[in-house]
Amino acid sequence: MSYGSSSLASGAKTAARHFEYGRTHVVRPKGRHQATIVWLHGLGDNGASWSQLLETLPLPNIKWICPTSPTRPVAVFGGFPCTAWFDVGELSEDGPDDVEGMDASAAHVANLLSTEPADIKIGVGGFSMGAATALYSATCFTNGKYGNGNPYPVNLSAVVGLSGWLPCSRSLKNKVESSQAAARRAASLPLLLCHGRGDEVVLYKHGEKSAEVFRSTNFQNLTFKTYSGLGHYTIPEEMEDVCKWLTATLGLDGSRS
Repeated sequence: MSYGSSSLASGAKTAARHFEYGRTHVVRPKGRHQATIVWLHGLGDNGASWSQLLETLPLPNIKWICPTSPTRPVAVFGGFPCTAWFDVGELSEDGPDDVEGMDASAAHVANLLSTEPADIKIGVGGFSMGAATALYSATCFTNGKYGNGNPYPVNLSAVVGLSGWLPCSRSLKNKVESSQAAARRAASLPLLLCHGRGDEVVLYKHGEKSAEVFRSTNFQNLTFKTYSGLGHYTIPEEMEDVCKWLTATLGLDGSRS
């Protein structure tokens, strides 16, 4: 199985864009393997930087998979190419949605998780644009399909978004309310959203709005944590909250054997 690239059949007659993904970094569990989480970096970053931070966390039962997104032209930078999970014109839920790019990245995440053992709980998390991609993956899981209609193949047990926003938020309510199965999955999926009130890149109001959209769409297992003075970065207090939430949500026992 190649972690290096992912192409997505759109179902249309035209060929789907082909995306070349960068290097994937894996942090092996230091203890008994109970969960695997794909963690997604922000715009212009790569998987290596987050893998170094995640390796230091007191979570010995989690295997972390940190892929690197494709390099592509990004509208918010005037078309300048950089690592990005999808094209974006503005870092909020108000911009136009690059559904094809988001579907490809969500499929890449699901592909990375699909080979994990059946008894391992799986999840997805990320920072900034990585958080947006993780939250989009949450909606694909809830709806049972990607934006293009192809079935979503994995069963998520936890989703974490730091300093991010919810893409395709305008259509989420209708999709969830039109399917009993989707409403059931929405009600039970554990979500953790964290956002700094001082975020100057993805404004706090966008994180707050994303939490409101989830809550109004029957996502009952949602935790929204805010940090006064925190900008567009992470701090030990926030990562400590993530560790506590993951330990409780995934039922990790902390064992090293």
